[in-house]
Amino acid sequence: MTNQKQAMLYGLATVLLWSTVATAFKLALADLAPVQMLLVACAASVVVMGGILVAQGRWHLVFALSRRQYLQSIGMGLINPCLYYFFLFGAFDRLPAQEAQPLNYTWALVLAYLSVPFLGQKLRRIDILAGLVCYAGVVVIATRGAVTSLSFSDPLGVAFALGSTLVWASYWIIATRDTRDPVVGLFLNFLFGLPFITLACWYTVGLSLPLGGSLAAAVYVGVFEMGIAFVLWSQAMKKAENTAKVSNLIFISPFLSLVFIYFILGEIILPSTYVGLTLIMAGLWLQQRKVRVRQRGLNHG
Repeated sequence: MTNQKQAMLYGLATVLLWSTVATAFKLALADLAPVQMLLVACAASVVVMGGILVAQGRWHLVFALSRRQYLQSIGMGLINPCLYYFFLFGAFDRLPAQEAQPLNYTWALVLAYLSVPFLGQKLRRIDILAGLVCYAGVVVIATRGAVTSLSFSDPLGVAFALGSTLVWASYWIIATRDTRDPVVGLFLNFLFGLPFITLACWYTVGLSLPLGGSLAAAVYVGVFEMGIAFVLWSQAMKKAENTAKVSNLIFISPFLSLVFIYFILGEIILPSTYVGLTLIMAGLWLQQRKVRVRQRGLNHG
């Protein structure tokens, strides 16, 4: 099997996992507060990523970092998982999954905009066009199709969802200067973030967790969305001979996610969700197309 085929299989496996997490979020939040869900998921992901590092023979790398890199792990851990998932789970707690999930996908566009002041990249006209198309989709979804009234179904939930995109994009901009092994870095971020999440959970809603389906769903999120999916996607990017083809698989995920949301959660998918999601994906496609054109130019240069 060629490296590119392996990359596509890793990418498809990742996309399949990402497609299930919006449903898992809602199942977990049925009986758990967002901070309780975060505690369970973060603990599960720490165990899984630690196990992956041991299995790959890279556990020693956890102890081979400088003092500055361990301090960096604390700082990045406060951003992801602490702040990012606080916003994301807060959005899913307040909004239907079909609304919260597409709004979160606009993080890629936020990343492009933040890269202008922080990474010195140029803002082009196609970036602005992509933004207009994407955020038109956001308005359609957030107003459930009542665009002219601009009456949002849950303004705080929408703010949480869009806030998560800002935090996630900021995290990746900081990560561009991160020289740690990616899995080691994520493991340490979650490990150092876990005590802060535990304290926040104990102080707000307590550490008593209900047993049952919600707890199992939270563990699923930690194992797959926060742990295994990241490792699979890293492998896909590492093996890819054509990264654009693998990256395009991401566009399948939100539509496949609606299938799980409909059949498992029983949410009736609104026409406004389809329209808004299509606009968001079209905007992201425009933005990705610009990046691919620039990469082809660099390759031929």
